[in-house]
Amino acid sequence: MAFLKRLGFYLIGLSIGLVFLFFFLKKKSDETGVSFCYLPNCRVLKELRSKPLIYSKQVDQMVAERVLDSLTIAYFLNEGDVNFKKSITKNTTCKTYLIEGMVKEKFMALTVKNCDSTILIDDLQTMD
Repeated sequence: MAFLKRLGFYLIGLSIGLVFLFFFLKKKSDETGVSFCYLPNCRVLKELRSKPLIYSKQVDQMVAERVLDSLTIAYFLNEGDVNFKKSITKNTTCKTYLIEGMVKEKFMALTVKNCDSTILIDDLQTMD
């Protein structure tokens, strides 16, 4: 009977501690904007968001013609899916990533070059 009593106290204390830890860490991460990225897709997108953006001439023209805007690029960098099979990640200078997503009910792919200090938005393609 003593073992079951100790086990009960242990489980009660453990559950209170887990609830406290859950709420404490949730509040802490909301205040500081901390996000936990463990999967490769999340880590790549987080790294791309941390560097300044540069547009290629083709993308600059698309922005001028209002085919592409900064909200679409932000959507790709936040919610996109990195296609690692079509990406070139073995380069030492600039890694090229293909980020796919649904924008305005069209399936599109954004080509991004991740260099040491900047990100080059290279191309936007509509996929069929």
